[in-house]
Amino acid sequence: MKKTILLVGWLLAACPAAFAQTHYLESLKLENQQVSKNGSRVTVRADIVLDEMELNRQQSVRLVPVLVSADGTRQQELAPVLIEGKVRNKVTERKQGLGEVMEEEGTVRLRRVNGEEQTVAYRTETPFAPWMVNGRLEVRGYVTGCAECREGDEILTVGEVLPYREPVFALADVMQPVEEEVKRRAEDKSARLEYRRDSYTVLPEYRTNRAELDSVQHSLALVKENPNLTVTGIYITGYASPEGSVAYNERLSQRRAQTFADYVQKRNKELKKELWHVTWKGEDWAGFRRQVEQATDWEKQREVLQMIDGCEGSQDDCEKQIRASLSANDYRYLLDELYAPLRRNDYRIEYTVRNFTPEEARQILETRPDLLSAAEMQRVADSYGRNSDDYRKVLRTALRTYPDNVAIRHNLALTEIQAGNYDEAITLLKSTQDGASLNLLGTAYFKHGDKRQAAQSFSRAVQAGYAPAGENATKVKEVLELLGE
Repeated sequence: MKKTILLVGWLLAACPAAFAQTHYLESLKLENQQVSKNGSRVTVRADIVLDEMELNRQQSVRLVPVLVSADGTRQQELAPVLIEGKVRNKVTERKQGLGEVMEEEGTVRLRRVNGEEQTVAYRTETPFAPWMVNGRLEVRGYVTGCAECREGDEILTVGEVLPYREPVFALADVMQPVEEEVKRRAEDKSARLEYRRDSYTVLPEYRTNRAELDSVQHSLALVKENPNLTVTGIYITGYASPEGSVAYNERLSQRRAQTFADYVQKRNKELKKELWHVTWKGEDWAGFRRQVEQATDWEKQREVLQMIDGCEGSQDDCEKQIRASLSANDYRYLLDELYAPLRRNDYRIEYTVRNFTPEEARQILETRPDLLSAAEMQRVADSYGRNSDDYRKVLRTALRTYPDNVAIRHNLALTEIQAGNYDEAITLLKSTQDGASLNLLGTAYFKHGDKRQAAQSFSRAVQAGYAPAGENATKVKEVLELLGE
């Protein structure tokens, strides 16, 4: 006849299929083991099979499960199981009747009937403590003889407790930047020519004009003489400072823009006329405000800014109000230092760039990375191998050139994670909104030790439409539950 005894104690641990063979412990078997953590508690189930135990009738075996931390510095004894031989069992019962025996709370006592099938249905729960993770379970057996004498101790390491394995996350591999069908580029410059009063004639030798005009010609030459570039347009815009009437300054900015364009065009006759475009804006009040904002040492800064911001209606009236509020010295400062930069012609040189082979791109990368597309830079990086320093170096250059390129940022962050540079990856990805990159950010946070931030990033990745992040979020949740965080 097979007897089953239900034992409820307080235990946290998992046991292997069988104990090692030593004394009485070697005759025990564990079956149907199950360990589960639910919230702040852990439940352990196992069937302790005594069928092969031949226990001396004068002896008892006290089994004490002990939970031990991974480093061995912490331990917790758990509810014992007391197995008694025939005679020992009767002695215990007699002493209990006389009140001479006080058993430890949770202890289950049973008599071993040698030769019969007996199984202890073991179930226990205990509060979870983080130090238990990756710990071990020991079973300590204490044999007692007829005269309450200790006749032998056994220690058996049963197995690992709540093993923790760092999860492997699903990640998007290297992204390929979108190819530019036509590589369009532009150079934005300003020419601050000086004119005689009320004049719009370009005077090359007047004051600093020669240097300004040489700079303009140099900028054009860099584009038109480069065989890799094709000029597609030159856009000139004239501006004036606010002194004088709006109407007058409108005409003045027009004439100065046109004469400037004529001057430059005559010296670049190889550029077709249809490439030249001239516009004018008159008084540059937005630029005026920026100039005043930068004049932090000027005692009139705040006052003038307030007048600019409060200006409604006629700009002529505003200019007169500002002039009237200033002393002669302050107005001279305004004319010479703040108005002067506004009297200018901005010009924009637009051009296209031919495509380059990876070998050509390697050379150009050192001097003019802006002439390469993000896709060309990625191919250069790939040519060095993903685990190389040159790979990361090229991608850093690419990101400086194209700071808003999602693929380049993702690829650089990916290689930083693979190199163990989690701080760098987090810095790269903190502001990302792309689902695949948010998923990568979650990985970087987890590797860095910030599991809650990792969970949030994976969740955001799912919301952004990156489905694989859902599985990653689940893995982090399980880890947080296991570690009690």
